[in-house]
Amino acid sequence: MEFLVDMVTTVPEGTSEDEVAAMRAREAARSAELTAQGSLLRLWRPPLAPGEWRTWGLFQADDAGALETVLASMPLRAWRRESVTPLTPHPNDPGQPPRQPGR
Repeated sequence: MEFLVDMVTTVPEGTSEDEVAAMRAREAARSAELTAQGSLLRLWRPPLAPGEWRTWGLFQADDAGALETVLASMPLRAWRRESVTPLTPHPNDPGQPPRQPGR
């Protein structure tokens, strides 16, 4: 099952630039691991407000519980809030292989 996750990150006041850089490095490493495992499919950066960190992610998981496990493993989870939308295939999705008659 695929999920669209809107992730908005707020860095706590008083966090040093070094701490932010370290957190971003850990997040990048974990994202690479999740991609290799097939859990993280895509990331997008929507238009941002000044000072806003926001990412849209397309994730794949067996169910909402498995997705929660994936999201909880990401370091930036400590600083962000998420909105999860489960996705279901659309019959006219151009990214899907054509259906064969009789199937």
